[in-house]
This record gives sequence, C-alpha cells and structure tokens, in this order.
Amino acid sequence: MTARLKERYNSEVFKSMMEKFKYKNVMEVPKLTKVTINMGLGEAKENAKVLESAVAEIGLIAGQRPVITKAKKSIANFKVRQGMPVGAKVTLRGDNMYEFVDKLFNISLPRVRDFKGVSKNSFDGRGNYSMGLKEQLIFPEINYDDVDTVKGMNIVFTTTAKTDEEAQALLEFLGMPFEK
Repeated sequence: MTARLKERYNSEVFKSMMEKFKYKNVMEVPKLTKVTINMGLGEAKENAKVLESAVAEIGLIAGQRPVITKAKKSIANFKVRQGMPVGAKVTLRGDNMYEFVDKLFNISLPRVRDFKGVSKNSFDGRGNYSMGLKEQLIFPEINYDDVDTVKGMNIVFTTTAKTDEEAQALLEFLGMPFEK
C-alpha cells in the first residue's frame, strides 16, 4: 500500500500540482512532512489503566510506539499537577506516515457513520490541516470487545505548503475525502 501511494504521489501529484500552481521547480511542490496523532486523557489522573489502554490503542493504530505527554503546568481547577500524565501522542514520518494516511483515507474514514467528508475549514493558515475523531473504533486494528471507553483523538497533517489552498490540493491528490 505504501509503495503505491508513494509512487502516485511522486508521479501524478507532482505533475498536477506543477500545472495547477505554475511552479517553475519541482522542489516548490508541497510535501506531507509528518502526521501527528494525539489523544488527550483527562481521566488518566484518576485511573492509570486508561492511560495504558490508550497507549496500546494508539500503538496499534499508528504502528509505532507513542509517547506519554505530561502536564506543563499545575491547574487546580482540573486537579492536575505539573508532570502528571495527561495524554499520549505519536509522530509519523516516512513510510509509516504514508501507510497510516492510506489506511485513514481509504478504510477508516469511510467506516464513520453518515460520513459526508471532512471539513475544508480546518486549515491553520500556514498549510497544515487538523481533524478530530470522536472514537477510535473506526480503525480496523481496534477490537470492539477490548475497548473499555470510547476515546477521541486529534490528527494533524503537517505540510510544506505555504497556503491553505496548496495544502488542500495536496491532500485531495493524496485522497483525503473532503466534503462537497
């Protein structure tokens, strides 16, 4: 799967992007540099088992071992102290990234109930795209019976695009199902 997506990216995407945006050099064509998957776990402060299950699930989804994120500041209202584990994240690059992107676009997102496409309004103004998922059950690696609680996650696509329009075109060429 990875080789197919990479090959398509290197041939079709480069040609299409060069024609559409009138780039003079191949190096100007935007690239997908990394994909970050983040799962915030507010209930991890009371129950360490939740954190362990989240780390295991993100590891299955991404195919790479996640890092446990810790609180930077103490916040009394949330009963969080500095250094407490509050989530897990993984950053994907290279072949792992392309494999995850291919799986997300072609297998996982179509499994979402009443899926009409992802929003075009989630760009940050600098060519990066963020999206949220409400449950981890859409991924085929997650067994429904093994899940204790349904947890959401954030997925950030970081590109070298200078504008949101270029980033949107890049993600569309890679197969992201934007809403019509």
